[in-house]
Amino acid sequence: MKLLRVGTAGSERPALLDAGGTLRNLSGVVSDIDGALLADDAALGRVRSAAESGELPALDAAGLRVGPPLARIGKVVCIGLNYHDHARETGAEPPAEPVIFFKAADTVVGPHDTVLVPRGSVKTDWEVELAVVIGRTARYLSSHEEALAHVAGYAVAHDVSEREFQIERGGTWDKGKNCETFNPLGPWLVTADEVPDPQDLALRLWVNGELKQDGTTAEQIFSVAEVVRYVSQFMTLYPGDVINTGTPAGVALGQPEPKPYLRAGDVVELEIAGLGRQRQVFGAA
Repeated sequence: MKLLRVGTAGSERPALLDAGGTLRNLSGVVSDIDGALLADDAALGRVRSAAESGELPALDAAGLRVGPPLARIGKVVCIGLNYHDHARETGAEPPAEPVIFFKAADTVVGPHDTVLVPRGSVKTDWEVELAVVIGRTARYLSSHEEALAHVAGYAVAHDVSEREFQIERGGTWDKGKNCETFNPLGPWLVTADEVPDPQDLALRLWVNGELKQDGTTAEQIFSVAEVVRYVSQFMTLYPGDVINTGTPAGVALGQPEPKPYLRAGDVVELEIAGLGRQRQVFGAA
């Protein structure tokens, strides 16, 4: 299933994109798309049955804002330097273990919402990423099979980053990762049954129409299953938590000087095969 939330910010309602591409209203079946829904097999069964019945009311998508596909996100866990080609382009050694950092849940916005270049920023960068959405509470998972069984679905994430804040201002990466609007998510939460192999997904990103990133999750240093298993050794993952799994080569940081960092007015488009497409116009904070 392709689950999404539509409407003005803060007032989104649950919806579903059916196999024919028609947007359907889920408000009569569930109150929202969140961790509680993803952890409730009976409720998910009702959604699936309603989708298969063909009786869900259609929504007119014209002019309708698409919000983040998940409400009440608990935490956003991010994996850094998780693609062989990205490590090479930035001159970094591939990590021996996954690099973990966090984004606050309030950085998450809709897939087509305006992204704000922070005040004083000269190094705002793009990163297309596969987001993993957790559907079952995970502690100390012992195998890749067990890890994937705890995944509810997948989505497109844009891990926007400010490289000066991240790298040159001391401390951890968090200062360059948690600026307002720095994690567009969606358009859909695609349930795991529609993604038979998360290591076989094409990722692409364009800036002002120019292709910048053209990669595949096959290049990941640590697979989706390994990332989920590994993270569960250090923290409890709850339904509705999100893991951003890293970005392939092609970011501004890895390009020759002068590096083409983002400015207000730039347009970024990104997609992952089968998971949908985003488009953001960048503005000034």
